[in-house]
Amino acid sequence: MAVARALAMEPKIILADEPVSALDKSVQAQVLNLFHDLQKEFGISIIFISHDLSVVEYMSDHIAVLYLGEVIEYSTSEELYHNPRHPYTKELLRSIPQISGDARLSTANREPPIELPSPIRPPSGCRYHPRCPYRTENCSKHIPAPALVGRDHIVKCHRCAAQNQPIEPMEGSLI
Repeated sequence: MAVARALAMEPKIILADEPVSALDKSVQAQVLNLFHDLQKEFGISIIFISHDLSVVEYMSDHIAVLYLGEVIEYSTSEELYHNPRHPYTKELLRSIPQISGDARLSTANREPPIELPSPIRPPSGCRYHPRCPYRTENCSKHIPAPALVGRDHIVKCHRCAAQNQPIEPMEGSLI
């Protein structure tokens, strides 16, 4: 019903915040297919917010990964799932349960979970540095600038920026 009401306004963009999180898998599939059909039929862009990475992969052409409210990686869905660059994105993808031995990224040698920093009072520098296995002193002191690490692939990470060309964020960009 909420989708029908939203469509009555003939929107160009729909913001869908966890639209299938409380639904069983069969109903989830129906709702996700409905969103796909609406995109094709009406040319609507959908900003899809979800913690379910399999749903995100199915629904998205482009993905912005957020950590403590800040975009830390942005890329096409295919590039992000096959070539994640930010350590947090890699950890997220490792958390996807795998049925076969063809895991995207190994779950071996993972660190035990640690306490998350407060989003109200985030850590100085890179927000991920307290949890990052690659952190340096620079990470705790300076906020990383966005770096172009591939075609349409932007990462905010000092380690990635050192290996690639840093870029200036475009006015109004997510990063």
